[in-house]
Amino acid sequence: MASPLIVTFVGGAGGRWHVESMGAVAGEGLPLIAGLDVVEGKAVEADTAAGVVGGRTPRWVLRGTTSNERYVERQERAALVARQPPLGRPEATCAALIPLHKSPAWWDLTQDERRVVLEDRSRHIATGLEYLPAVARRLHHGRELGEEFDFLTWFEYAPADTDAFEELVGRLRATEEWAYVEREVDIRLSR
Repeated sequence: MASPLIVTFVGGAGGRWHVESMGAVAGEGLPLIAGLDVVEGKAVEADTAAGVVGGRTPRWVLRGTTSNERYVERQERAALVARQPPLGRPEATCAALIPLHKSPAWWDLTQDERRVVLEDRSRHIATGLEYLPAVARRLHHGRELGEEFDFLTWFEYAPADTDAFEELVGRLRATEEWAYVEREVDIRLSR
């Protein structure tokens, strides 16, 4: 596994990514923004502590870190690695940031119980594999950092794959796993 990477999503008046739509799916939303920057690495922490990122004052800042794949089995991980395209592909001019906060009931489950809900019954990993390589994705964990969202899910895809992305998100939201989601914000972007 690569070293964990801290990623900061900076929402404000501008940014590399233009906000196309934004809204709460469950629970409280986030203040509306016009643009988003995705900043990788620890260097951004000093700037955000001062209230400024890249010379701009953000409306909100969300942080997460990459981590080991907690619920995948070896053959699933091999399939993900083989099919997962890199982020930043030139044709992937559409993106989505979907922050999630899960209920205490989810966190009261043991890791093996969460795996049963996530994959055995909800087919989260298998469903995601169906949409690779069209939809690149990266999961960021915020819970361990004390952030307001447990997970920050980031997706990138080409405009021609928008329908596939909508189908993916719809299928995942219809699963048992999503009954544990207390807060979800859906932010769609373009560059």
